[in-house]
Amino acid sequence: MFDATQLATFAEHQTCSLGLLEASEPLSVEDVKDGTDDSRHAQIMIVDDEMINIEVVKAYLEEEGFTNFLTTTRSTDAIAMVRNEKPDIVLLDINMPHVSGLDILETMRNDHELKLIPAIVLTASHDPQIKLNALRLGASDFLAKPVDPSELMLRLQNVLAVKAYQDHLAKYSERLEEQVRLRTAELVLSRQEAIHCLARAGEYRDDDTGHHVTRVGRYAALIARELGFDQATTDLIEQAAQLHDVGKIGIPDAILHKPGKLDSQEFDIMRAHCGIGRRIINPLTNEESIRLETHATVGMQIMGSTNSPVLKLAAVIAATHHEKWDGTGYPHQISGDKIPLEGRIVAVADVFDALSSARPYKEAFPIKKCLQILREGRGTHFDPYVLDAFLRCQDEAISIRGEYGDGSN
Repeated sequence: MFDATQLATFAEHQTCSLGLLEASEPLSVEDVKDGTDDSRHAQIMIVDDEMINIEVVKAYLEEEGFTNFLTTTRSTDAIAMVRNEKPDIVLLDINMPHVSGLDILETMRNDHELKLIPAIVLTASHDPQIKLNALRLGASDFLAKPVDPSELMLRLQNVLAVKAYQDHLAKYSERLEEQVRLRTAELVLSRQEAIHCLARAGEYRDDDTGHHVTRVGRYAALIARELGFDQATTDLIEQAAQLHDVGKIGIPDAILHKPGKLDSQEFDIMRAHCGIGRRIINPLTNEESIRLETHATVGMQIMGSTNSPVLKLAAVIAATHHEKWDGTGYPHQISGDKIPLEGRIVAVADVFDALSSARPYKEAFPIKKCLQILREGRGTHFDPYVLDAFLRCQDEAISIRGEYGDGSN
């Protein structure tokens, strides 16, 4: 028989067995360079304050099959054009009025969206410091004017090959991230379904709709949100709360469905469902079980042995949701803040649902009476802080009661 941890692990393995990530292996730079025909479709931006220089470079590149050009003689417009068009490469003059090529390079390298766009500097300057400054600012290459057509082509193709490889890696990474997201979503769904099936297994013998566990989870989430928990923790509490009564699997039907009041021996058996639930969710050794009964705090630490956050929290809730604020609850008669907050939250959620639902031994109480009984238990049965949070969102709880009702109220 599977315990809860094994069931959740099985769900995870089933999800992972749906298949390995399907993204193809990334290409090498050499693979990209072999596809030189594709580079002819690259958009090449040429920035030079002399139109004749632009025309000469364009003519060289057109002879080699390049057709997609973006040009400007106004260096002040260059950055806006790069940002709007995202060219594959920029051929950039250095000495221009108003905004120099070095200024443009610096702006591009400091811009997250533009810094990976390669730039080849074309300049008539022979100052070695200018070359060093250009390379320091991230220029991919540096060519002196007048430009040699063959050298221009070789350097352009090399830079475009590296750019194509970077683009390929970026797309490959995006595909991997999307597939991981989808697989993660499938895994989360599988875990949620496994948890809900386990919760319903315990509840089905007492409530064949399974709506009780759903409602208690939703009520617990309402309280957690009202108390200021973040969304991730709220979702965790909602899932774990659904397992609060899984221990009813071990309670005989004669007691579970008895229409009248339980005698003291029967009630002791019913109380055992807290420990049964904890052991189903997170089985312990005999020594650990003794320590748990000896000291509740040690027991809470032992329950942390599972690797699943949901099952870890569910074990705590299963063991403590019948404890009372004044210490008169069961199974360990712990009180006040010694009761884990999640157990105190589910205590309110569970009692509200029990009061507002029909049971073999009682009819469903009207909502007004349910709320009155809860208020009467403030500071004795319930943590006042937690109860007040529930009462503040009682209208939402009543809506949940209607949405997942069983016709009893």
